Amino acid sequence: MPVIAPWSTTRPAPQMSSAGREDADDAMAAGTTVDHLTETYRAHYRSLLGLAALLLDDTASCEDVVQEAFIRVHSARRRVRDPEKTLAYLRQTVVNLSRSALRRRILGLKLLSKPMPDMASAEEGAYEQLERDQLIKAMRGLQRRQREVLVLRYFADMTEAQVAETLGISLGSVKAYGSRGIAALRVAMEAPA
Repeated sequence: MPVIAPWSTTRPAPQMSSAGREDADDAMAAGTTVDHLTETYRAHYRSLLGLAALLLDDTASCEDVVQEAFIRVHSARRRVRDPEKTLAYLRQTVVNLSRSALRRRILGLKLLSKPMPDMASAEEGAYEQLERDQLIKAMRGLQRRQREVLVLRYFADMTEAQVAETLGISLGSVKAYGSRGIAALRVAMEAPA
């Protein structure tokens, strides 16, 4: 059997021809560009932050999730074949990272030995704040998919097709989760507190 020796340090590395460089440049060009990704991120930062804020309740965590989403999509940008889907990739990553953050919180709460005391909000007397708190509580009582569909559909102002693409489910599932979620919210909002 022939023995293949490693390159010696004295031999120069082979030079790539201009055709080989063009092939490498084409491979590098596959996927969305860094400039396009950065421009999309800057243009939609607030909406991505709002999406995370609707799924999480801590502003600092929301900012962390959105920044982490940018980093992850940036490192996997070659998989984004269609630059028009860059925003969809960012949204999906924000949703997935928000889910992970919630899982970590739930695990942390399970590991706590003492329950956390309830803290009163600064706007405790305002009717609007009470109604908002009731809505947030009702949203948290929904199934995970119902909550995600309602948040993306009505708070992020996405179409049903965009919600289906972002969550990776069918259009019929989006409609079903949405109608069941709204029905559950109506019941929860009408129930006495």
